Amino acid sequence: KRGHSTTLGIMANMAKRIDVGEKAQHRRLDVDAFDEDRFIEEETSDANAGAAVTARANEVKAFLNKNAHKDAVIKALEDPPVNTQDANIKSTNAQTVLEALTATKSADIPAIVSALNPEQLDILMKYIYRGMASPEKFNTAVLLAWHEKVVEAGGLGTIVRVLTGRKTV
Repeated sequence: KRGHSTTLGIMANMAKRIDVGEKAQHRRLDVDAFDEDRFIEEETSDANAGAAVTARANEVKAFLNKNAHKDAVIKALEDPPVNTQDANIKSTNAQTVLEALTATKSADIPAIVSALNPEQLDILMKYIYRGMASPEKFNTAVLLAWHEKVVEAGGLGTIVRVLTGRKTV
């Protein structure tokens, strides 16, 4: 019986420590702010995003006309419109990126991928998956070649980050 009362005493003390509610002064960070149900989208100006996408598309086409495929891909991946809600802006930018990818020769892909940082690799992988979702528009064989080289450079973490990320391209 003595062990039983000791156990109850310990449990009562634990309950007192756990039941702090709003008095939790030991917290320096509001962990409840990270709850998925309380997620708030970032505000952006779609007008600025649309103008930036159009300007970038023109620059990418200029690079492609000069056969500067590496510069075209890097420019196309710059500042993607992930925070906009306008599907047309995202579609226009995806078209620009995928045109740059499909215009690149397969022999040039490893050099371009090796020049990208991990964040750019993740963005590139998002566009590769977006292109693969529309096989009637884009050459999936070329996209698979890009996919292979991106996974070699960025590892499986690139795939995981793309599939679990909230922001779409």
